[in-house]
Amino acid sequence: MAGFAPAAMTRAARIALMGFDVDGVLTDGSLYFSSQGDEIKVFSSLDGHGLKMLQRAGVEVAIISGRSSRALELRAQNLGIAALHMGVEDKRGLITELAAQRGIELAQAGYMGDDVVDLPILRACGFSATVADAHDEVRSRVDYVASKGGGRGAVREVCDLILRAQGKWDAAMAEYLA
Repeated sequence: MAGFAPAAMTRAARIALMGFDVDGVLTDGSLYFSSQGDEIKVFSSLDGHGLKMLQRAGVEVAIISGRSSRALELRAQNLGIAALHMGVEDKRGLITELAAQRGIELAQAGYMGDDVVDLPILRACGFSATVADAHDEVRSRVDYVASKGGGRGAVREVCDLILRAQGKWDAAMAEYLA
């Protein structure tokens, strides 16, 4: 596929389970708090629809975050994502457990993260991706760096890459082009 590195496409073609970090990936990484202490998160609708398309195509989506947030719970519900894991300190251990529960190899699991705390899970998975504005150490160690920043369409870009790599893009687009 034009625009995507062949090695990234090969790795993405195997993905059955794709995990995503939240702050800096599904959001721009900013943390907003109201004067009452409520946390406010801003999510991209483009990213959300990409996650829905990925799920419809048979790729399980998991959200794995080191932080917990009611806003994230609501967003995951809105997107129909049952595999929501918040307050996770050992993301690598969790993806290993999720893969084992599903009877898949880690080579069939992917993750998109943005900071050095994500390196253990990114290095363990068969496909790794990050956002354009990720930490330098992460950008230099993943299979794919999106052209867009966190919370600004980077997740959608990776969802599209996976759909194309798995030969599911045309079917995913068919309902919109009918």
